Amino acid sequence: MAEPGFEWLYTAAEMRAAEEAYPGFPGTAPELMERAGAAVAYEARRAFPEARRFAVVCGGGSNGGDGRIAARRLREAGLEAVETDAVEGCDVVIDALFGTGFEGPPRPEAAQLIERINACGRPVVSVDVPSGVDASTGEVAGSAVNATLTVTFHASKVGLHVTPGRFHRGELAVADIGLAPAVTAARRATRELLDRVPRRGLRDSKFTAGAVLVVGGAPGTTGAPVLAAMAALRADAGYVAIAVPRECFAVVETLALEPVKRGFDWADAEETILAEAERADAVALGPGLGRSREAQALVARLLERLDLPVVVDADALFGLRPTTRANPTVLTPHAGELARLLDRDSDWIAAHRLEAARTAAEMFGAVVLLKGADTIVHAPTGELVVCDAGPASLATAGTGDVLTGIVAAFLAKGLDSTTAAAAAATAHGLAAAAVPYQAGLVAGDVVGTLPAILSTRGGAAYDR
Repeated sequence: MAEPGFEWLYTAAEMRAAEEAYPGFPGTAPELMERAGAAVAYEARRAFPEARRFAVVCGGGSNGGDGRIAARRLREAGLEAVETDAVEGCDVVIDALFGTGFEGPPRPEAAQLIERINACGRPVVSVDVPSGVDASTGEVAGSAVNATLTVTFHASKVGLHVTPGRFHRGELAVADIGLAPAVTAARRATRELLDRVPRRGLRDSKFTAGAVLVVGGAPGTTGAPVLAAMAALRADAGYVAIAVPRECFAVVETLALEPVKRGFDWADAEETILAEAERADAVALGPGLGRSREAQALVARLLERLDLPVVVDADALFGLRPTTRANPTVLTPHAGELARLLDRDSDWIAAHRLEAARTAAEMFGAVVLLKGADTIVHAPTGELVVCDAGPASLATAGTGDVLTGIVAAFLAKGLDSTTAAAAAATAHGLAAAAVPYQAGLVAGDVVGTLPAILSTRGGAAYDR
């Protein structure tokens, strides 16, 4: 069992190891296959109780064996289940073509069959992973089945949670086939991770509860540091200050009541910010800062001199160069920002998200939080967490600034950088999902629901 707040996610190699550790394996492999096939038949009937005719597309490996057993179980239940490539005319297709061992593009004949499955207009139940999806990375190198339901065995796979593979899985059911749990390299964050976030106690002052400094703002983007600062406060930081260029100061004074405000001129920006940082526990650097030469130079100097955990976001990522910092550093790029950092295009990032996050973490010696439907937190040590709690409504301007403020608050409260990033992404997603409407959601709505999300422990209301 994974530590509280996480679920294990398996790669293909880790799944093979789990099977090989089963008593009597490989002699007991048919026993495991029987359980897997039975689980597929059960979940297919549960999901589609009106279906009477199943087309079961089986490959030559163990995944195909699971499919053939599922077909037999369905026939034993009085249903029609034909092991065939003729998917047209059925009620439900069972995709048992490729399993967790598949990687790379399908061969032309298999690709054509996958396209026929996708075009048949019937619900599809995929066995373990949708055919064409790499179970270890989520990469899709060619054609891949668009499943309505994926029945995976023992535990979920990395590729079912990382895009583009996640977009192919449909509903997900995990079937227990009797294997023992094992430690894996990748984990998925759960709501219980928020129980690790320290809450303000009776002995706390506003400074001991976590102090955050937000540095950003430029004419036209002053709202970004304000959103980050308000998110940090709503994420339970006790004290938040905002440092902005002096020409933005009046706007910030109007928009933000609770944070302390500091204005700076570019000539004295570094010393003004460093002085304010003396009372902070973490710094959020970049929201709305702009990409001027002065802004880029300021970011570089602050990263060298700040003796605090720093979240580097938005404009602070523009032109960023690898630096060696003794204190925790979290980078929070979206795909376009990470593409610039790695000198790649956004399409490559979208197709290779795990590789991209890992490469950046190693290059910058920092935890990388790659934003998206499958937000990935990758540490330079190799630690990997997938945070997929966020709804589609988060795809709107300003929500990234909100996330930056939450990360900074959790760092200020003393969480390590990987846990702070993963917990922040989880809180961010759950807060967005808690907004009573999703169409038209704006970033401020997420800030407003954060206290309710963070005021629970283990799903129950938090009482100090």
